[in-house]
Amino acid sequence: MAEVEVITTAGDYWRRVADEVADDLAVDAVDRERAGKPPFDEVGRLRESGLPAVLVPPAPDGRGTPWRDACAVVRRIAAADGSVGELLGRHYVLSWSARFFAAPDHADALEARSAREGWLWAGATASPGPLTHGDLPGPVLGPAAGGGHLVLHGHRALPTAVHDADRLVVDAVCSVTHEPVVVVVDARHPRVGRAPEHDRLGQRLTGAGTVHFDGVPVAAADVLGPAGLDEELTPPHTALAPLALALMLTQVALGVAEGALAEAKDLGRRGRRSRPAHGDADVLQAYGELALALHTAAAVTDRATAAVADALAAGQELGHERRADTAAQVAVAGAVTAKAALLTGERVLALTDAEGADRFWRNILALVDRHPAGPTMRAIGDHYLNSAHSGAPSASWPLLYGE
Repeated sequence: MAEVEVITTAGDYWRRVADEVADDLAVDAVDRERAGKPPFDEVGRLRESGLPAVLVPPAPDGRGTPWRDACAVVRRIAAADGSVGELLGRHYVLSWSARFFAAPDHADALEARSAREGWLWAGATASPGPLTHGDLPGPVLGPAAGGGHLVLHGHRALPTAVHDADRLVVDAVCSVTHEPVVVVVDARHPRVGRAPEHDRLGQRLTGAGTVHFDGVPVAAADVLGPAGLDEELTPPHTALAPLALALMLTQVALGVAEGALAEAKDLGRRGRRSRPAHGDADVLQAYGELALALHTAAAVTDRATAAVADALAAGQELGHERRADTAAQVAVAGAVTAKAALLTGERVLALTDAEGADRFWRNILALVDRHPAGPTMRAIGDHYLNSAHSGAPSASWPLLYGE
């Protein structure tokens, strides 16, 4: 498969580290996936490698990792273990939260501490409302009963690292202004409760679950800024947040599909297949179609990766039209990769009888089968016909982090 361009010497080193971590994860991937336990061991392997501390936004002092290098690392990890790839990918995107929502000096201080202390980030934001997870109330931020500081109450469902995160990024409704804000929460505070999610179809080792906030203190410096629900009023660099996450999840899905095809190829070379009962020509054609589909998805995703990298580099100078163009490329990459990954997952089940091969298919379903294709195609068409010429932000593109 085509690989994301490496743009720094440090990137070369961390790509090699990612290769080592991926090889280690691949050894017992089937057994760990079947056990479906919280990812304590997996997170331990990541921390030991140093990847969480390094996968933070790049800074002038040399810390952090550029977007394209980080995508390459996440994709390589996902090829070996999709759950760990998603956990690491979400960590990286969430570590950008201060740049999306806060002032530049605020972001620099938070990122420096994150790198220094090796924080693992988790979190999720959604359109605020009275209910966000069944009958559980969403987070509300307000003054403590005695005054003097802010406290957080409520609940939020998280897709990764419920038990392992050091910091959480969540949205909350301010009880005073009734406006949505984005806050950083110390995940280790004793007033943060956790309930893991069980019996997931795929991505079983991400550490998904629900966090409960029971009067968790929040410093004023940990209120990053408005969540940005009104697209016309939201700065374009803030509106990059969901695009970065969407593309990172596309990288994870592509990595899982590449891992599935690589395993099927290895088993096929050793003659370990029981389906389909066809001639060699049919098998060769099947592999050729999958290789073509993933090469195409990789090329489109790499183009979107470069677009997001350029948009992130623009920072607060990013304009609405450029943000809309970036959103269109991210949507195209997601749509092409979803189709290629689903095809690969299905065909790999038919091409091999390998024990545990079904995990690729289930992981792909969990990653890409989230939104109907129709709205995405209409949004891409709307941008092609209208937004690219008007310069106005497209209402079709979402603004917030989500699952």
